[in-house]
Amino acid sequence: MRVDLLTREYPPEVYGGAGVHVAELVKALRRDIDVQVRAFGLPRGEEGTHAYLVPPQLATANPTLATLGVDLQIAQDAEGADLVHSHTWYANAAGRLASMLHGIPHVVTAHSLEPLRPWKAEQLGGGYRVSSWIEREAFENADAVIAVSDGMRRDILRSYPRLDESRVEVIYNGIDLDAWKPVHDADLVRSLGIDPDRPTVVFVGRITRQKGLPYLLRAARRLPTDVQLVLCAGAPDTAEIMAEVSDAVRELQSERGGVVWLDRLLSRNELSAVLTAATVFVCPSVYEPLGIVNLEAMACGAAVVGTATGGIPEVVADGETGRLVPIEQADDGTGTPLDPELFVSDLARILTEVVSNPEQAKAFGEAGRRRAEEQFSWARIADETRDLYARVLGGGSRVPQAPSVG
Repeated sequence: MRVDLLTREYPPEVYGGAGVHVAELVKALRRDIDVQVRAFGLPRGEEGTHAYLVPPQLATANPTLATLGVDLQIAQDAEGADLVHSHTWYANAAGRLASMLHGIPHVVTAHSLEPLRPWKAEQLGGGYRVSSWIEREAFENADAVIAVSDGMRRDILRSYPRLDESRVEVIYNGIDLDAWKPVHDADLVRSLGIDPDRPTVVFVGRITRQKGLPYLLRAARRLPTDVQLVLCAGAPDTAEIMAEVSDAVRELQSERGGVVWLDRLLSRNELSAVLTAATVFVCPSVYEPLGIVNLEAMACGAAVVGTATGGIPEVVADGETGRLVPIEQADDGTGTPLDPELFVSDLARILTEVVSNPEQAKAFGEAGRRRAEEQFSWARIADETRDLYARVLGGGSRVPQAPSVG
């Protein structure tokens, strides 16, 4: 079997959870499947990996048109594959076109949904209508759609009511448990400007609306004065949100000490050391299909406080591996809290409770590592993906079964 896996992100050009997912899935699948990776960007030296640049004529075009320029090249080169598997809207057009052009099945993995990210219009302008069209066309015509959580599956069916629910299956994101593990290195943490001896709240994420960073910065004003806040945050969606976050961080730093902002991409070893030193990891997202970063924190033994939205409650066991922050959200696709002040207050209260009880936080972290080992290994996820491929190619019925995570 030859599977062509189509993706915008692939190492070393990875900036989000989708790129991490693709890299780990490819590694696990290649043990017994011929996987040809077709990715955006500069050439890679990895065998079986093909890279594609934006055509020069589209270099200054709207990003969605530039994306389509890459997708056309990928669709042409997928000839000879038994199946194409695309990730994110960036590669979905390539998968859809390849399926029609070569008469082969198309599997889509949903890492996010354009209807639930209306703020992307800030970044893409009119291109947001194009990306939304691409996603809808791919989802509604795919042979199978993989949701990375049961919450994501519900969102998919709500966003695309024409989609046959029997074609939507849940296969969770995973975590490389050999790569992500506790790293106890106080000197390394100090070299990053972090005091390893202070109670610490750590945030890791892109600067985008969905990650909820502005709410966290408001909540941080209410944390005990001895608590250190570490923000590993970069890759802003727009200049506007970067300016908004920069102003908020500067204001917070003027009010209290111990606010550390690391705006560069940390190495895995550096990030593992930061997560290991954390008293608690926080995920204040207002939209999160699953959240690989929560798994990374759990694998490093950190307690997790996350918003009770999307797939986060399927990862964070409330009262066992961390705590969930309640939220009531607008149903207009933005994920905006109906009562932002209440959400900020609850976030501050729960963070304070966890960070003020280091023994309980440590127990949460140990339980989180065990949960990651038992439920989210890439070997298990690759097995489920191979089974889906076989059923799609064999024309068998596809009855969605969400894995039990207890």
